Amino acid sequence: MGILDEQKELCAKFGVKFVASHSLLKVGISRNVKDGIMPINGLRHSPEGDTSGWYIWAGVEFSEDPNFFVPVCIKHLDEWCAVVLKYLGLPPGWRFLVNDDDYQDVWQDASLLER
Repeated sequence: MGILDEQKELCAKFGVKFVASHSLLKVGISRNVKDGIMPINGLRHSPEGDTSGWYIWAGVEFSEDPNFFVPVCIKHLDEWCAVVLKYLGLPPGWRFLVNDDDYQDVWQDASLLER
């Protein structure tokens, strides 16, 4: 099964519309994701310009530091943290948290659409 199929399957599981994240769009990702720190968190705002709306970080702390996130094209995420790829079809207003392949939490957060 390809990643696109996994994304669509995950969206179907949660009863939400699949919203593609094209491989050339960018995510905001924290540098510590490459360090293997868990959990991995993701949240999606509405896509804008050349961004997918996704912000991804590792650990329990979310930083307000303007340099916390760096822009990375989705096509490079398999080098950073491939476990997040299957979540990138979730629509804006959704979040995920994963510890490894055995634990995941996926939920809607309407406040992400209020900006």
